[in-house]
Amino acid sequence: SAGHFPRACTSSKNLMEKECCPPWEGDGSPCGQLSSRGSCQDIILSKAPLGPQFPFAGVDDRESWPSVFYNRTCQCFGNFMGFNCGNCKFGFWGPTCTERRLLVRKNIFDLSVPEKNKFLAYLTLAKHTTSPDYVIPTGTYGQMNNGSTPLFNDINIYDLFVWMHYYVSRDAL
Repeated sequence: SAGHFPRACTSSKNLMEKECCPPWEGDGSPCGQLSSRGSCQDIILSKAPLGPQFPFAGVDDRESWPSVFYNRTCQCFGNFMGFNCGNCKFGFWGPTCTERRLLVRKNIFDLSVPEKNKFLAYLTLAKHTTSPDYVIPTGTYGQMNNGSTPLFNDINIYDLFVWMHYYVSRDAL
């Protein structure tokens, strides 16, 4: 969830407590701890000095991500990943994320007509499906009154990918 805002962690309670450790549906425990998927831990930030890429220290919510919003998050074990350790790392699948899965990304120019149609249908579906897991901020942490007034909106799955690229590359001010 690096750089994302899980819907489950955008309440004023989560933001004011600065904790994003939602339960995994499989066992109901934070980060799937009862199933050894992960645990809720303090975020450890680098002590290295900021480089010239951070000319406005203390201004941008993305600095030392995600500490402006959360000081504790799920740290997943083994092949588990995700904001609640509910997913498998890329290249793995199965109930315990131990089965290897090789995915080959095809060149779009090599797709057959049915494959192209299927691809376009999935893009259209993504543009019309609200993300069940993530929302986007519509203000800074300061504008959210340090978490007491959350400012987040729903977003469709396609625009979420667009937003992620925008959020990580936009100017600080």
